[in-house]
Amino acid sequence: MNRSTSSREATVADGPGNNFDIVILGGGSGGYATALRAAQLGKSVALVEKGKLGGTCLHNGCVPTKALLHAAEVADAARESGTFGVKATFEGIDMPQVNAYKDGVIGGLYKGLQGLIKAAGITVVEGEGRLTGPKTVTVDGQEYTGENLVLATGSYARTLPGLE
Repeated sequence: MNRSTSSREATVADGPGNNFDIVILGGGSGGYATALRAAQLGKSVALVEKGKLGGTCLHNGCVPTKALLHAAEVADAARESGTFGVKATFEGIDMPQVNAYKDGVIGGLYKGLQGLIKAAGITVVEGEGRLTGPKTVTVDGQEYTGENLVLATGSYARTLPGLE
């Protein structure tokens, strides 16, 4: 199998011979956890992701939310510090700095995830995958076959009628 390094610093499949024990559609929490475990068990793994590894949880949901909540808790603790006998002044919230903190948390976790994927020998396929057969996924015209396929594509919230 030909492999080349992508801008994601992970292995990207390119060319014929793209046969794997397992092909996973979706590189979010469920997909990358499945990929890592399969690789630990000695399976050859292709992980197909149309966006960034880590999915919504890492980049837009769980992790950024927790980072912002932590900043709010620190601000609240500073404001309430007198209750605990601690003298501190609360001068406000610097949102650009809070966002820089949040982005740093996301960046560190993303870099760590990339390292785990690369170290495990998982092949990352960039692009939107489509099931085109019982054991076949096609991404940008390239076919990938897997003895097992896992759908870990996540979900989207449904838009309520009238709120478009």
